[in-house]
Amino acid sequence: MTSKRGRIAALLGAAAVAAGTTLATPAVGFAATAAPARASGITGQAPCPDAPEFTCGTLTVPFDHSGATPGTLDLQVAVTGNTTAPKGDLLFLTGGPGQPGVPAIKRIAGKLEPVLKDYRLVMYDQRGTGRGALQCPGLQEDMGSSDLAAPRKQSITDCAAALGPDARHYSTADTVADIDLLRRALGDRRLTLDGVSYGTIVAERYALAHPARVARLVLDSVAPQQGFDPLDLAAMPATARILRAACRATGCTTDPAADLAATVRRYGNGAQVLSALTGYEFIDPDYGGVPEILHEAAAGQPAKLQDFFDLVHQQVDAAPAEELSQGLHSAALCADSRFPWGTTDTPVTGRAAALERTRQRLTAEQTWPYDPATATGLGSLLVCLDWPRERVPPAPSEHRKLPDVPVLLLGGDRDLATPYEVLYQQAKLAHDPQIVIVPGAAHSVQNRAANPAGRQAVYDFLLK
Repeated sequence: MTSKRGRIAALLGAAAVAAGTTLATPAVGFAATAAPARASGITGQAPCPDAPEFTCGTLTVPFDHSGATPGTLDLQVAVTGNTTAPKGDLLFLTGGPGQPGVPAIKRIAGKLEPVLKDYRLVMYDQRGTGRGALQCPGLQEDMGSSDLAAPRKQSITDCAAALGPDARHYSTADTVADIDLLRRALGDRRLTLDGVSYGTIVAERYALAHPARVARLVLDSVAPQQGFDPLDLAAMPATARILRAACRATGCTTDPAADLAATVRRYGNGAQVLSALTGYEFIDPDYGGVPEILHEAAAGQPAKLQDFFDLVHQQVDAAPAEELSQGLHSAALCADSRFPWGTTDTPVTGRAAALERTRQRLTAEQTWPYDPATATGLGSLLVCLDWPRERVPPAPSEHRKLPDVPVLLLGGDRDLATPYEVLYQQAKLAHDPQIVIVPGAAHSVQNRAANPAGRQAVYDFLLK
């Protein structure tokens, strides 16, 4: 392998800030660092094709950071124009895994405009995303941008065959190594990292791997440093809290949590309901209409529930690989995650039995208002259940603390994708965490919340 290239516009689009710049110019106060491991500097610097007020270029990195497998990857990089930013570079990390960064720079620069006199904003396309997106057409059709939608078994088989043994080089550990080469190419001694969703895992893992290279951390819609829980056991009980809060806010007269439990008992469709609700928060953090839909379904009238599933699939989940690559998503999660059967280095034979034993051990308290079959029937878990065996990188220790730098943890009280219960768990691993929970906000507070309190908290934190 010598080179690999290849609807976040709706989720992430608009507002310009600054003029173009030279990507490798160190910001004031940040000395350039020698980079003996760098494959190359940032090349091809020019105005970004779709946002000429920013500068784009290419960072070439080793395909295999160990050097055992030859070849390189070309990663796209974009920056704003403040080459003399007194606080250095702010690297914004998008989610997924599978979202690129470069197409979102105009949007994110608009959101972060109050701090861009002090920081130069940097975004890049993680390996396997954007123009270099890993392509798995069947899996893309089945899952789109969803973590939880259940794919066809053939789609999993086809994707794993298409990626082959190269899949193991698309883990978060590989992305962390890429970021350190990006830091060197930018000429930074330290980076400030702002991660959203999966981007928080990347930021946490980078901070653990390179503690002296981090100035401060913004973690928005926080996922744990060990990686996403494939059983999604935080989201299940959080659903009752979130739906009931949304119900109070909109004046509904039913108990949506009880109706959800009755619906799952009646139809056995808990995984599909959880997937749809997790997607719907991007449309409406008040979950408008959902209590009524669940009330009818619980009473034996599921037509509107099916329409709801279709709506979320069409308006939220449907996405091409260039906007969220399910190939990269699957490769990264299967390499990173710890499952009921162990890791992806566990033989495929025996995984299903281990998963079934886990289902039998799960309790109603852990899964209500869903059921244990919901936890063991989620899409990303099913993908990795049948993923070919491969060597996986080590995970960080469960109790290892983040470096002693300022950390802001930001969440929304309507976020089902990364409920704030996870945020509070992760905060225990920071030395002096600042926690901000934004009322009425769902996933990706900086990008999407109507309430400006989260963005203001980020500005105040970054400008201290």
